Amino acid sequence: MKKSIRFIAMAFLLASVLTSCKNKNADNGSNPFFSSYDTPFNVPPFGDIKPEHYMPAFERGIIEGKKDLLAITSNPETATFENTIVAYDRMGELIGKVSRVFFEVAGSNTNEDIRKIELEVSPMLAEYYDEILLNPELFSRIKSVYDNRENAELTGEQLYILENIYKSFVRNGANLSEEDQGKLKEINQRLSVLTVQFEQNVLMETNDYMMFVGESDLEGLPESVISMAAATAKDAGQEGKWAFTTQRPSIFPFMRYSPNRELRKQIYGAYINRGNNGNEQDNNLIFAEVVKLRAERAKLLGYDSHADLILDSRMAKTPANVYELLDNLWERSLIVAQREVDEMQEIIDKEGGNFDLEEYDWWYYAEKLRKQKYDLDDSELRPYFKLENVQAGLF
Repeated sequence: MKKSIRFIAMAFLLASVLTSCKNKNADNGSNPFFSSYDTPFNVPPFGDIKPEHYMPAFERGIIEGKKDLLAITSNPETATFENTIVAYDRMGELIGKVSRVFFEVAGSNTNEDIRKIELEVSPMLAEYYDEILLNPELFSRIKSVYDNRENAELTGEQLYILENIYKSFVRNGANLSEEDQGKLKEINQRLSVLTVQFEQNVLMETNDYMMFVGESDLEGLPESVISMAAATAKDAGQEGKWAFTTQRPSIFPFMRYSPNRELRKQIYGAYINRGNNGNEQDNNLIFAEVVKLRAERAKLLGYDSHADLILDSRMAKTPANVYELLDNLWERSLIVAQREVDEMQEIIDKEGGNFDLEEYDWWYYAEKLRKQKYDLDDSELRPYFKLENVQAGLF
């Protein structure tokens, strides 16, 4: 009786949300996420996707995902690999479709609209996935299939999938008490917001920083780097100047080729201190809260630390194994690194530089050392890696 009432309540809720969503987003035909991509290799049509398309797609995706969940949990048949594990694996197709596009755009080509959507949708998704991973009926069916796996004549691949799904549910709190699951949901909600804020702060500081230089500061830079810097300055309304940013295609060529040590120090400092400048994008308090909440979540789930929780499903399994590997690499790589430091310091001394090698000097003198030892200049490789050549090699 209790399950029947829950079923009716969920069905009523879904019907209400579907009606609301239909009225709010009547023009579904214009949303690229609501139809198949008519593109080569099924690549998302990024040119047609606008910020206003994301939230309706997320909302419908969550609704469809809940319908898929309800179809599994209300199935009166005995749980099997096909009607439970395969069905679970296939659920939420739309939410996956829009998520893959949105979070790629949010991480690489964001704007104010995208940032607002990301802050709004992240807790929505955290709640949605908690509803799935902490659903007692779904976990009961998955556990039933898992407990009877030896009698189900499953293939090796099916066993692997089943074991990973079952362990994932356990690792995400399926075995916790109702009270502890409530605490876990609160932690997940808060972390979903904090991690987005952290990433957005770093991205905003990356996008906001520009170091403008004059023509005399372009010494040693390849023409391609100079052209890109001129275009960056022009886009910023500073035509006639050259601008370098903390984005990788800009900062690392500058660090590698510019002999201007003060400018290298300046842009490198901006790079490593993104989110650590005591301004609106400062991440120190966010970082501290994330660490605290991750530790609380790990303890709640029965792990000694966040590292233990994350590594439980990885090849390393434990933090001790990770440290063993890293210490092993460290001991061997430190010998080579120290030798390279000595060789770079020799170059500095021969050129009359009255200073010790610093971290912001590394790329510049490593390039000189590579040229000295191997007569290798990366800029000479550029003609072989034209866009057309790379595309041909990839496909």
